[in-house]
Amino acid sequence: MKPRPAGGWLHYAAGGRPPGRPGRLRPAIPTLGCALALATASALAQSATPHLGYVYPAGGRQGTSFQVSIGGQFLNGATNAFVSGNGVQATVVNYIRPLNGKEMNEFREKLKELQERRDAAQKEAREPQTAGASARTNAPLSAAERETMAEIRRQLAASQRRQLNPPISESVTLRIVVAADAMPGDRELRVDTGTGLSNPLHFCIGQLPEFSRPLLADRVEATPPRPAASPRSATPVASLEMGVILPAILNGQIGPGGVDSFRFAAHRGERLVVAASARALIPYLADAVPGWFQAAVSVADARGHELAFADHYRFQQDPALFFDVPADGDYVLTIRDTLYRGRDDFVYRLSIGELPFITGHFPLGGRVGMPATVMLTGWNLPVTNLTVDAKSVATGRVPLSVQRDGRDSNPVPFAFDTLPECTEIEPNNNPGNAQLVTLPIIINGRVDPPGDADVFRFEGHASDEIVAEVQARRLGSPLDSVLALTDAAGRQIAANDDHEDKAAWFETHHADSYIRIVLPATGTYFLRLSDTEGHGGPDYGYRLRISAPQPDFELRAVPASLTIRSGASASLTIHALRRDGFTNEIMLALKDSPPGYKLSGTRVAAGQDTAQITLSAPPSPTTEPTRLLIEGRASINGREVIHAAVPATDMMQAFAYHHLVPASNLAVKVVERPGNKINLLSAVPVKLPAGGSARVRFSTPGARFTERFDLALNEPPPGISLGRVSATNESAELELRSDASQVKPGWKGNVIVNILPVRNPNATNVPAARRPPPVGTLPAIPVEIVAP
Repeated sequence: MKPRPAGGWLHYAAGGRPPGRPGRLRPAIPTLGCALALATASALAQSATPHLGYVYPAGGRQGTSFQVSIGGQFLNGATNAFVSGNGVQATVVNYIRPLNGKEMNEFREKLKELQERRDAAQKEAREPQTAGASARTNAPLSAAERETMAEIRRQLAASQRRQLNPPISESVTLRIVVAADAMPGDRELRVDTGTGLSNPLHFCIGQLPEFSRPLLADRVEATPPRPAASPRSATPVASLEMGVILPAILNGQIGPGGVDSFRFAAHRGERLVVAASARALIPYLADAVPGWFQAAVSVADARGHELAFADHYRFQQDPALFFDVPADGDYVLTIRDTLYRGRDDFVYRLSIGELPFITGHFPLGGRVGMPATVMLTGWNLPVTNLTVDAKSVATGRVPLSVQRDGRDSNPVPFAFDTLPECTEIEPNNNPGNAQLVTLPIIINGRVDPPGDADVFRFEGHASDEIVAEVQARRLGSPLDSVLALTDAAGRQIAANDDHEDKAAWFETHHADSYIRIVLPATGTYFLRLSDTEGHGGPDYGYRLRISAPQPDFELRAVPASLTIRSGASASLTIHALRRDGFTNEIMLALKDSPPGYKLSGTRVAAGQDTAQITLSAPPSPTTEPTRLLIEGRASINGREVIHAAVPATDMMQAFAYHHLVPASNLAVKVVERPGNKINLLSAVPVKLPAGGSARVRFSTPGARFTERFDLALNEPPPGISLGRVSATNESAELELRSDASQVKPGWKGNVIVNILPVRNPNATNVPAARRPPPVGTLPAIPVEIVAP
């Protein structure tokens, strides 16, 4: 991948001098204008957390080096980039921002001047003067000037496109070096601007040769129009075609109306797998409907006749296509957005070749400590049975995959639990031949053939509370389950089709069923499981748990990247995903953290699903992000249960919906901060009377604290507000108030207070998005609402 030319878009280079290329456009923009524009961009970037929207290409091969372009916002001053795991190094090459209005006008004037000279020269060439060629006043444009015109057009178009999408309007170029022994698979990439650490992006390390199309911003060919005929019969645009050799990974970006095409040779009898990663790379787009890049792939012969098409894979949005090659020859693979949308963050990675791909596995799980034999179905698999050693695994899910010729297949989830297990036995289609089971039990079964229903019989007692839960869609099965519980007389007492699992953030349709009920009487009960649309087959597996409630929880820590000034604090939100009626409080703590890090407000109160806490940083800055681990502890049925908090990014989908997208690391960067550490001086928890107020005292980093900074509550609990703030030379007090109509005695939680620069009294009606962000956070203030 070539570095972008120095002209037009302004560059930030690690060495201090903008990189350029001989022969490329370097327009004469006034130095003062550049300095002011860059200073403005720098000021904005320094006042906001860097945000990454995409990386392209979104990965690379073991043992190679290459450049990637990152699109985002507030990236000015990018100094470092970090890829999780070992064996991958990233170095910042340059920073690029869109042209400002003044620069665009100068570009247009230069373009107009060159066009007028070109037109005049062409006119003279058509109408030669009688005096001969020596009478010409306009010489034809040189090759360099023609290239300048093309470069101006490209930069104007690219800058206009970027200005339409501010969240991805800036870019940083990185140099990536991947070691030959780097572990293949998904990584996380973050950028450090010196004052802030960005959110993570998916970055993939692959094993196959890679082919990458030019950056969308660098493409000079015209965007293809939307075909008038059916999209699936449209002939690929020849100018977008690239020749590749299989097997391979294909990288690209889709522009508006774009169709990318790849030509390859194949031989009769080959069984090709085409698997796209698009939504898997960028799960949610805040300003797009349905909220992700919905890719469609097809394979055609050399004459353009479509032979295979896919725009999804079962219930997954990223398509997978399986193609038996009918004859020796050339074929064309195309990819586009199903709605013909496109822009720079419509990034994809396509794997194509005779690659191993698992389409089904059974059973979908096993018991902890017991070996399990898993039957596999799919394409190009080296084995059809796989033995899973469960001696050292814990309750939860693990990925299963196989290798062929040293290449990994797609991973599929496999669940482990501690309850007894059995296998469904046919026939069991109705209460008359229902399979008898003894609770508690996990049943591994299949809805097969289509229209099948599995019925299970068990004995229950009055006032027993039971849970019936299906795990199928969450374990890769296409089953859309429905459960119905009846008594011995056939009366239905409970039923469920879909049940939302907030931990299954990637599911577009929460299709697994869940029932929790107190049995009304002692006797025989029947539980019927089927597919809601009557589908079925060998791949329609499930795990059905029937047991007393198994209270438990999971934790998510948001955000997954955190920047803290040395000696100061920053806020985190902890989400508790409670299961089977679990309501107890959860105590939080750091595990094996380096010295100097401290949590405040370390509790998710009983019955609550979220808690805001603060993390305090050590007094010295760090050169690289530190990986921290937060654990939650709770008492469940007399035993201590410990779970790690999974870092997550709060991502918006289609203007409205929020999802907690897990990350592998909670990365914390400590940056330089003058002044002293702020500490709470009041006893906690603060007793706040319902309908009353309470004072909270804290130390301040020097005098005139309240003159230099404002305080504001960060997402305050309903009914709690901030009152008057006062200060002395070494401490300050703030007043917390409660509204008795919104918050009642017994409520417990944390209050987070942000520290902001004092707002300019002359700046009125400043939009919230333009106001300076917090410069710090007070340690979390535990609060308990008490009776007046």
